[in-house]
Amino acid sequence: MRSINVTMNISLDGVVQGPARPDEDTRGGFTHGGWGASHQDEVLAQEMAKGMSGPGDMLLGRRTWQDFITAWAHREDGNPYTTRMNAVTKYVASATLDDASAWHNSVLLRGDATQAVAELKAQDGNDLGIVGSAALVRSLHAAGLIDHYTLVVHPLTLGSGTRMFEGPAPLTQYRLTSSVTTTKGVIVAHYDRR
Repeated sequence: MRSINVTMNISLDGVVQGPARPDEDTRGGFTHGGWGASHQDEVLAQEMAKGMSGPGDMLLGRRTWQDFITAWAHREDGNPYTTRMNAVTKYVASATLDDASAWHNSVLLRGDATQAVAELKAQDGNDLGIVGSAALVRSLHAAGLIDHYTLVVHPLTLGSGTRMFEGPAPLTQYRLTSSVTTTKGVIVAHYDRR
C-alpha cells in the first residue's frame, strides 16, 4: 500500500491560496498572491529539496496540475526541481479533464477523486506526494487517506483566501516527527498520522 504525503504552504490564519505568485490563484478576488516569496531562504530551499529527493510519484488536483504545466512542463533549465517534476509520474484527479497528455508522464484519475485515489493508494507502487491541491487534500483528509503532512507555516496572516480546512473534517491526530525553523521565521513541521 502506498502512503500519501502532503506538502502545503500555509499562513498563520490557515490560508493556502496563491503562495507562489501574484497571479497564481485570484479566485474570490484574492489579492495577496505571492505571499510566500518573501520568506524564501537557503534553509527552506534545503528542506524542500529533501522532500523532492526521495522516490515517489505526485498526486495533483486538476487546477494545480494545470498551473504546474505552465511553471514546469516546458522548462529545460537543469534545475533539479524541473528535472524531478518532469520525470516523475503525475496522477491528476479530475472529473472534468478529458485527458492528461498535456504534460509528460501524467495519468488521469477519472471520476470521484476520493474513490480513485483510494484505489490507487491500495495498489503497490511509489508513495504519493501532493503539493498544493487544497480541495483534493480536504476531500482525501475527510476520507482518512492522508498519512503525512509537511506544513510550511509562514509568519503572517492574510485575513482572506482559501483555507486549508474548510467544511467538515474528522478528528484525526498526528504526531510531530520533526521541525525546522528558517532564518525568515518559517516553520517546516512534519507530521505522521497516529
